Amino acid sequence: MTSSVFNSERLLFTPATPQTDAIPVIFAFPNEYTVGITSLGYQVVWATLAMRDDLQVSRLFTDIHEQLPREPEILGFSMSWELDYVNIFNLLEYLQIPLRAISRTANHPLVFGGGPVLTANPEPFADFFDVILLGDGENLLGDFIDAYKEVRNADKEAQIKKLAHVPGIYIPSLYNIKYSSSDGEILAINPIYSEFPTVIQKQTYRGNTLSVSTAVTEKAAWENIFMVEVVRSCPEMCRFCLASYLTLPFRTASFENSLIPAIEQGLKVTNRLGLLGASVTQHPEFSELLDYISQPKYDDVRLSVASVRTNTVTEKLAATLAKRDTRSLTIAIESGSDKLRQIINKKLYNDEIIQAAVNAKAGGLSSLKLYGMVGIPGEETEDLDATVAVMKAVRKAAPGLRLTLGCSTFVPKSHTPFQWFGVNKQSEKRLQFLQKQLKPQSIDFRPESYNWSIIQALLSRGDRRLSYLLELTRDFGDSLGSYKRAFKELKGKIPDLDYYVYSNWSTEQILPWNHLQGPLPQSTLIKHLAEAMSHFRSASQVK
Repeated sequence: MTSSVFNSERLLFTPATPQTDAIPVIFAFPNEYTVGITSLGYQVVWATLAMRDDLQVSRLFTDIHEQLPREPEILGFSMSWELDYVNIFNLLEYLQIPLRAISRTANHPLVFGGGPVLTANPEPFADFFDVILLGDGENLLGDFIDAYKEVRNADKEAQIKKLAHVPGIYIPSLYNIKYSSSDGEILAINPIYSEFPTVIQKQTYRGNTLSVSTAVTEKAAWENIFMVEVVRSCPEMCRFCLASYLTLPFRTASFENSLIPAIEQGLKVTNRLGLLGASVTQHPEFSELLDYISQPKYDDVRLSVASVRTNTVTEKLAATLAKRDTRSLTIAIESGSDKLRQIINKKLYNDEIIQAAVNAKAGGLSSLKLYGMVGIPGEETEDLDATVAVMKAVRKAAPGLRLTLGCSTFVPKSHTPFQWFGVNKQSEKRLQFLQKQLKPQSIDFRPESYNWSIIQALLSRGDRRLSYLLELTRDFGDSLGSYKRAFKELKGKIPDLDYYVYSNWSTEQILPWNHLQGPLPQSTLIKHLAEAMSHFRSASQVK
């Protein structure tokens, strides 16, 4: 169904008028409109496609859609949340397209996917896509469309072969995976023909004009927000962090040529501004940016800032945010333990955490959200005591400031030095310990679901054999119990849950994403792993 929801959008770009022979494209977000339209990546790709006159683009969400072409040639999905695979299945069925790429014919559109989930590790989802785009879309998207146009009238096999030669385009069906047994380790990953690359390199955009909203709407999850990407990646390189390692190098938007013109354009249509990035306050001209937003003409602007680095929380930053209708600030501390912060490469000290809280309160903010993690490799019980101690110290130093500690379980992520570690089986108990210790201190403790962490670990370390599991769990529901039931049904056909989630893997073994090259070679990741482990009390964790 089409919807009047689209009428409430204020566009910040001009869509092209499609040519008569324009390629009919459906660009889908596998979730509801309010979620999809709040994804900056989805907005930017949609606008990039819609500004081409050789394409006729229609949007599709799980709840609404624009008028769809009767015979689309290309169907794209932007995937930024692992569990959205269920919605991808539903949308494929809604469009009467077989779930698996191998079952599609020349009458079906070419199904492509992109986004952070697929760039990190597409393998659990690989059998459902004809084409996967790895990395930044700025150049890759255009290269993909241009290559498709050259083979638009060819058969599907010719199209696939042509696209396989475009840097950053991964065609899963052209790669064969050999296992030691149906439920054993991977022995080899090779292209089925020697003409295809043995390794596909993730694409990195190196410009200094970063992404900004292409539409503003009251129907977005963040109502009427205009989003500006201030930085991309993070220079800190915490060893568990996908947001840093997968997107290296750290890039900053040009102050004069990117940030200021974007903000000026956005604030003409809304008074709500969101500054995005993994480490926004580390932009070299962040102080100047605050000064710019502090001008009297922007007095009615509501400002939101993504998570900031702890030692950049100045009284000036807090005061600017408080004046701009922000009541809270978010910082990631991971742990109160110096040893653990050395292990993960978190360059942070407890006195900086305490000072950040003091500055937040002095600047007029009413609450501070901290993010922590349990189950970090090398963690011991005294490290949890250190986290409790620092939270108590923060409470004492900034009385009256509302404190929240959000806490997740360590989940191994591909392309990071900690990809070889499994989830710590003690994590759930450790979350409960923190809850028990912090509740009497009037600290709002918010643990992330441990069961969700298990599913996340499964999908972040999974290989192609999980495709059968994903089809089964869809029928069973997406609870942890459903996954366990599906594993039981597939016993002997795929490795068990423990293998994917809890096992520490050897640095010698072939990983499911070995043929997909991130920003750093494996040899560098192994060096970073060794540096982390040099701070362990006992070095028995990874072979």
